[in-house]
This record gives sequence, structure tokens and C-alpha cells, in this order.
Amino acid sequence: MLYRIRLTVSCALFILAIAGILGVFYPLNIFDIQLMPVLQRVFTDFSVAALIILLILAGITLLFGRIYCSLICPFGILQEILGFFKNLFRKNSCSQQKNFPLKYFVSAIVWGILIGGSSIAVRYIEPYTLFGSAVSGAFLGCTAFVIILAAVLLKDRIFCTNFCPVGTVLGLISKISLNKIYMNETCISCGMCEKNCPSGCIDSKEKTVDNETCIKCFKCISICPKNNMQYGIKPKQQIKFNLKRRRVIIGAAALALLGGMVKAGIELKDKIAEKIKDVILPPGAVSKEEFINKCLNCNLCVENCPNKIIKKADKDFGAVHLDYSESHCKFDCVKCGEVCPSGAIKRLSLDDKQHTRIGMAMIDENKCNQCGVCADTCPVHAIIKEKDKPPVLNAMKCIGCGACKNVCHFGAIEIFPIKEQKLL
Repeated sequence: MLYRIRLTVSCALFILAIAGILGVFYPLNIFDIQLMPVLQRVFTDFSVAALIILLILAGITLLFGRIYCSLICPFGILQEILGFFKNLFRKNSCSQQKNFPLKYFVSAIVWGILIGGSSIAVRYIEPYTLFGSAVSGAFLGCTAFVIILAAVLLKDRIFCTNFCPVGTVLGLISKISLNKIYMNETCISCGMCEKNCPSGCIDSKEKTVDNETCIKCFKCISICPKNNMQYGIKPKQQIKFNLKRRRVIIGAAALALLGGMVKAGIELKDKIAEKIKDVILPPGAVSKEEFINKCLNCNLCVENCPNKIIKKADKDFGAVHLDYSESHCKFDCVKCGEVCPSGAIKRLSLDDKQHTRIGMAMIDENKCNQCGVCADTCPVHAIIKEKDKPPVLNAMKCIGCGACKNVCHFGAIEIFPIKEQKLL
């Protein structure tokens, strides 16, 4: 029963995730509960709302274990779907996996750089980011999908158990969670649970479950022929605590690496910002220096932009940015800020957005034919056109939305980037 309930909820959230990324259906900010973006908002924006969500997620993990990975994470659910189709052709193919120490160091690098102020490491390994990138057809996401597909075929959820930085942190919390998966003493060690565990965290001979790597999919409970797999508070006599010297050394080394990566993240943040070209950014991005270090490249804004002017990262700029070659930024739209989960694009009110300068227009009088269409189109009336005179731009009013450029058929108007977005 637990397995079916969990599966139903996770499938519903997975469908919502895809619909939200593609801009088809977005009934609630479901991505606001994705752990890495939440943590980024806590560290970089000191968001109280994000801190509350973070505490709730930590509390859920303390109570129920690492259920986030099988219930909320769309990339985790994708792996489960891939594993389901694999098992249609190869029954009972799951095998026990080792809990490799490497994941603690991977996690220390990613989290350290993020705390230092840059999301550069997050973009290449964080599950939510990779999922959004894959659904939107970005090269990085598609590459990650192929790699994960291969990993699932070989070792099921090995990415979740031994590489994912989010899963590593949740696993450490899950070790001390109130409710755990465990075996009754009457277990006959038939091995059904071990063979079908996608996390490879069950040792049927020793009758043990590694609740750090267990993603609480509840498949073992549903498949146990004698109902000896249990989920709940373990009897006291079964609780064992064994702090090995090797674990202490690994933990100390990972913490030392984390500290070093925080310092590296601070330095990396400034270096990345120095070497990027000027681009026009979505309203609420503030500046290229801040944005390049916050944007996760999940591409949620790209897919949800009604005029499709937000473009994916490219070789010139490593984060999403605006391109006015085909359209302009809608004056009455704040969609990109609404869907951005990381705080890279701040959630502006419509009034603030309409008064935020994101670029600056320039009129080339040598190309202008004085038709005056740009003046009629400008939503903030920053262009003035008098009879028999070329249009004049009032720079104090221009917000750089690109509406004037979009209607000019003579190529007389260009929109240039600005150093920092300002509220006029």
C-alpha cells in the first residue's frame, strides 16, 4: 500500500514538473520545494521564506527518511521510470551497491562553491537543474540524460546513492531519521528485497538496510512474501551505533574540503564575472556579475517566456539571457521571475517590473525614416515624435524592453546592455 501511494504521488508530481518546465501548466510554484534552489536562496538572498521551506524539508527527512528522492525530485523519478522499463526485460536485476566515500567529497565541492557564492558547480551535477535542462533540450541536460540512462541500466539508482550532492546531504539526515526501513527477526533471507532494491542498500543475508542510501521507495515492503520488511520506528534492541575510525577521517577530510571550497567559491565568483560579455538580462536579474553566479540554467524561464526571447546559455554567456532579434520583453509579463526557483531572477511586482531598466535603446537617425511607429509602440512613452522631425529618445524613461526595436522595419533602433538594472 505504501509503495502504491508513494508511486501515485511521485508520478503526479513528475507530470507537474514536466508541464511546469514546458510552460503548459503551472498551478503552483512546485519547484520552490527543490532542495538546491531553496538552499541557494537561503545562502545568497537570505530569504526567510526559503529558510522555512528548508527547515520543513529537513524536518520531513528527519521524520520519514530520504523520501524526497523518490517523491519530490523529478530527476529521481525519471530514473525510477527508466528502471521500470529496464526490469520489464530483465527481472530482479538490481544488486547491492557500495556506499562510496567519493560522494562526500563531491558534495563538499558543490556545496562549498555554492556557499561561496557561485552556482557554477551546481549546474553540472544537481538533479533538478539537469532535469530542467534535459526537458528543455539543452546540450548539458541531454548529455546528462544519456549518462543517467547508462547508469540505470548498469546500477539502477547509483547516481542518487553515490554521486548526487542533494542525496548525500539527505542521506546523512536520514541516518538519524525517526522512521526507517528494517527487517523483522523472522525474515527468512529469501533475497527478494535485495534483488529488487533500486538503491542496492539491502543485505538480505545480514538482515540489514543502509538507511543512508535508502530512498524510501517502499518497493521492498510491497514485494516481501512474508511481510518481514517494515517501515517505522525500529525496536530499540535493533538499533546499533558504530562510529568507525575510517568514517571519522572521511568526515573530517570532507569538512576540510568544504571549507576550502567556500573560499574557492568566493574567488571563483569574481573571476567568472570578469570574463563574460555584456548581455541583456531578464528583469530582476540585477547585474551580469550577480546573475552569472546565481542562474542554475534549469531553463524554466526559457520555456515559460511567452515571447521566447529568453535564450539558453551559450559559449559567450554561461547563463540564460535575452535576445531581441525576433521579439521583445512583454510589458505586462513577470513570468520569468515567477518561475525562477533559485532567486537568480527576482520576483518583481508588475509595477516594479514596468519601471525596471534592463537595457537602453539607441536610435540611429541615419537609418530612421521618421515614421513614428516606435513612439506609438513604446509602453513607457520614452520616445517622442514631433511632426517632420526624427523621433527623440528620453533616456530617463527608457526601460530597454525592445518594443521599439521590434516594430522598426529599418533597423534604426538597437538595445544595449546596461551595467546594473535599476528601478526608475
